[in-house]
Amino acid sequence: MEKIRDRWGTRLGVILAVAGSAVGLGNFLRFPVQAAKNGGGAFMIPYFIALILIGIPMVWVEWTAGRFGGRYEHSSAPGIFHSLWRKNRFIKYFGIAGIFGPFLIYMYYVYIESWCLAYSFYSITGKLSEITSSEGFVHFLGNYQGVESPGVFAGSTAALVFFLITFIVNISVLRFGIKGGIEKLCNIALPLLMFFGVVLAVRVITLFAPDPLHPDWNSINGLGFLWNPDFSALKSAKVWLAAAGQIFFTLSVGMGVILTYASYLKKQDDVVLSGLTAASTNEFAEVVIGGSIVIPAAFIFFGPEQIVGIAESGAFNLGFVTMPQIFGKIPVGALFGFLWFFMLFLAGITSSISLAQPSIAFLEDEFNISRKKAVVIFAVTSFVLCLPAMLFLHRGVLDDLDFWGGSFFIVVGATLEIILLAWVFGIDKAWDEMHHGCQMRVPRIFRFIIKYITPTFLLLILGYWFYSDWWKVITMQGVPEENLPYVLVMRLVILAFLVLLGILVWLSWRKRKMETYY
Repeated sequence: MEKIRDRWGTRLGVILAVAGSAVGLGNFLRFPVQAAKNGGGAFMIPYFIALILIGIPMVWVEWTAGRFGGRYEHSSAPGIFHSLWRKNRFIKYFGIAGIFGPFLIYMYYVYIESWCLAYSFYSITGKLSEITSSEGFVHFLGNYQGVESPGVFAGSTAALVFFLITFIVNISVLRFGIKGGIEKLCNIALPLLMFFGVVLAVRVITLFAPDPLHPDWNSINGLGFLWNPDFSALKSAKVWLAAAGQIFFTLSVGMGVILTYASYLKKQDDVVLSGLTAASTNEFAEVVIGGSIVIPAAFIFFGPEQIVGIAESGAFNLGFVTMPQIFGKIPVGALFGFLWFFMLFLAGITSSISLAQPSIAFLEDEFNISRKKAVVIFAVTSFVLCLPAMLFLHRGVLDDLDFWGGSFFIVVGATLEIILLAWVFGIDKAWDEMHHGCQMRVPRIFRFIIKYITPTFLLLILGYWFYSDWWKVITMQGVPEENLPYVLVMRLVILAFLVLLGILVWLSWRKRKMETYY
């Protein structure tokens, strides 16, 4: 009996799902920190340049390639790559990046997502309100993570419980498929998190300076700290790379996620307007909402001198130490704390299920197994591989996974995708395919950008990394000596997983070839 291919239920559903994939923890934690550290308002110049030259072109590339591959019943990067270059039997192996990258991110992302669920519970039950000092919140977070006195393993009982709850929720949503699980969740979660974000942003903007001796510690000056431009920062190449990295991170391009989601579109579905709408929704969440909460709130309560150190302390400290401290100083702080952390949880789960889908789609399509079996295989494999990020958090394993999954393979995947579509498949065919069923025309300048500017930009980023950092990363320079064995073992594990994916891709190709022969 031929298996019925899953599809999106509505056009709004797929837009919300793709936007939900992009709207994640980075929108509300990573973006304001990156902006504050890299020139404030001046950071937005390279940010929007990267959005136009990399972000939007890559969104359209992935929507187009994904829908095209879906016609051949491929919903993961190996099969989609092969559908774009059918004469090359090796191209599918390069598509492994579109499964491997998101899986690596999933290995630690679900754990961080579970922190948000835990802190939303601690907020609404009043446990966080019992803590008053910054040192107290640091100690609380350390105890929760199990890194205060962990011995060999980190991870507290509470962290394990909330991780299990979060993991089960993820798998349960995935079990019900594209239309019945992912789309239904995103139809509820994305509007809800946007509402929570707007409520929090309005509350921050209407806050009054708590210290009468410092009336200038207000929301307007807090917004000014984030958005007043320091144009001297534009002279630094690191600022431009940070902006490009944020665009990759926030739009979920290069991961293979949009490829997979777009593969469930119908042939006549519009990819131009839908892709642009999903990207615009993400940008609203990041720039307007994300830029109006954490940095302005911290400025109001800690002033211009401490805000620099707070911004540089990192996204986790800002979200899990500074923000709870602020909520403890405002009326009904427990409720606003719950809104903050549950908003982060909703942003996290809409992203994590998208990270899981490429692996599940690969098992479903290439080996013709049921959704239920594919989800079970993914659940068992990912649970085992998620544990090191939690148990060896204090050993640098999470940071190493974040580099390979959240940085390196994203850029590699994006570079492969755009070269394959614009040069191998051909820009003429790609341009026609992109506009098939579209309700708006892409400005013709993007034809030039997609073929020349975006791949050049990506190759320069990769070239810069190989020139400056590849040897340091390979030799693990900067990793503390006591952490070296753990990071090395984790790298060997993910290398073995990469080889396993290669074998699975070969088996799937051999299976399809035999089916065609007979």
